[in-house]
Amino acid sequence: MEYVKLGSTGTTVSRLCFGTWRFGRRTNGVLETDESEAHELLDAFAAAGGNFVDTANVYGDPNGTSEEYIGNWLGDRDREEYVLASKVYFPYDDGPNGSGLGRKHVRDQIEGTLDRLGTDYLDVYYIHRWDDETPIEETLRTLDRLVDEGKINHLGASTMAAWKLTKALWTSDVEGLERFEVTQPLFHAGYRDDVADYLDVAADQDLAVCPYSPLAGGFLTGKYERAEDGGVKAPEGSRGEFYDVFEDYYVSARGWKVLDAVEAVADEEDATPAQVALRWLVEQDAFTCVPIVGARTVDQLTENLGALDVSLSRDQVERIDAARYEDPETRRRWGN
Repeated sequence: MEYVKLGSTGTTVSRLCFGTWRFGRRTNGVLETDESEAHELLDAFAAAGGNFVDTANVYGDPNGTSEEYIGNWLGDRDREEYVLASKVYFPYDDGPNGSGLGRKHVRDQIEGTLDRLGTDYLDVYYIHRWDDETPIEETLRTLDRLVDEGKINHLGASTMAAWKLTKALWTSDVEGLERFEVTQPLFHAGYRDDVADYLDVAADQDLAVCPYSPLAGGFLTGKYERAEDGGVKAPEGSRGEFYDVFEDYYVSARGWKVLDAVEAVADEEDATPAQVALRWLVEQDAFTCVPIVGARTVDQLTENLGALDVSLSRDQVERIDAARYEDPETRRRWGN
């Protein structure tokens, strides 16, 4: 296992984070990962040296199930060996203050998260989305106080517009409040336009980037085939089969070009496309990048962890970069 400082913080994390959004989740009535399977995955991740685990208060059915699975697993382990991250924003219940980033909801949810995880503090607490209905100063003051109380070590921000992230950082600086130090955007080799400005901010402000869906929902594993209409043929049991929005969300002409480049590099390195796609993210040099992998099986997790045994040359990285642009001479301004 490789380790790295989490952005500008003093916290050291494994180069891959394990995401637990599948824990307790039901899709079309089918439980994706039950508690026994969840613990098996966490055991495998920990045995490989992984220490960074990501969850959220709304993961699982009912809400909070993922946190409960993790808390039960942590019961007979040393809490200090692990870096735990959770999130707040989305509706947890139907009450008038059951969602958002207002002081009342945030304080209620941090207590629930800590209770379900069986811990006194979180290492990272993300705002899961931006709340247009709550002044960012109220949210930041609430989070700042929770840091003072020892319930949170570092603040994180997930998907939002770059200008909103900048506004939050500016507010923290002007008001003398804790600032976001970790980010969690949608980011993978086949996705560029909507995240470029966000990543500019992360690079400039020395924020860690922990991308979710680093394999484009499985698209960059190479298991999907092109359909005659340019769409995708989804394998049985894959996310593309279950989610109607999969193709719109992950598949594009650029995506196929990137996948071709990733597969070519994988052939050269005797690696899998998933390993190359993950290693490409880890190789980002404008910011600390710690991809969040959400494997369904121990075999998938083992494959993902194998990305850390892959070494990409400058030429290989640039070939994947070039596939991300219609103009091969253009390079992303925040990367290699």
